[in-house]
Amino acid sequence: MKQLLILSGKGGTGKTTIASAFIKLAAAKAYADCDVDAPNLHLVSDWDQVPEKSDYFGMEKALINPDLCTECDLCRQHCRFDAITIKETYTVDPFACEGCAVCEYICPEKAIEMQPAPAGEKMLYRSADTVFSTARLRMGSGNSGLLVSEVKSAMKASAAPDLKLAIIDGSPGIGCPVIASLSGVDMVLLVAEPSVSGISDLKRVLQTAAKFGVQAAICINKFDSNLEQTEKIEEFCKKHNLPVLGKIPFDEQAVKAINSGKSIVDIDCSSGRAVQPLFYRTMRLLFDD
Repeated sequence: MKQLLILSGKGGTGKTTIASAFIKLAAAKAYADCDVDAPNLHLVSDWDQVPEKSDYFGMEKALINPDLCTECDLCRQHCRFDAITIKETYTVDPFACEGCAVCEYICPEKAIEMQPAPAGEKMLYRSADTVFSTARLRMGSGNSGLLVSEVKSAMKASAAPDLKLAIIDGSPGIGCPVIASLSGVDMVLLVAEPSVSGISDLKRVLQTAAKFGVQAAICINKFDSNLEQTEKIEEFCKKHNLPVLGKIPFDEQAVKAINSGKSIVDIDCSSGRAVQPLFYRTMRLLFDD
């Protein structure tokens, strides 16, 4: 199964808009939303049923047993994150606790225990022949890269073994979720916007993808909003032998489509027409490699 990952160096470039269009055009039977900090691919996906949900447990957090605690104060004194407070009893703030376990080690009464803490929720939509894996990280929780890996694993485990294509909507930026998304994919399509920050972030995410040896291609979204910057992106890509597979115009109809829960290929609009040749060029590059 070939895995196509769609990324952007920054938020707001239209990455999910293009991913949802690709899913429709490919009639994809396996896809995932790996933007676990702010997933929204489900908003433009045709799923009526309730997903299968399960907790995601991240790092361990300290828990104080008040029946054993003698209030010696050693745990609070040694907590470098100020996660332990005194209310009616000694209490651990789960948002401040970093799971270092110093308090558990230092407690003379063994009143503190490290326990796995829920850090997010995994969701799996599936029908007889289609699977969509996604997740949502809890506010303030870490380990987003590990959650992304679990989202991808759930998609692959639930998909039919003979499927040829999986489409993954990644996270913006170059952090842990992006690194986890890049692992094991066959190709990455980078969505760039024609702005100074857009070019800078494109270069950073290209460097990240190169470290994984993943083939990269570019598309420029809202290209006509700044033709000078679009030309700079094209010149950069030509200099570094990076294929620019398509340019999509700014389209107010695209906003209306997404706001109504539709993909840009569900309506007749300029962005929807432009994304179709982009899709076919991407598929040729992915499968002819």
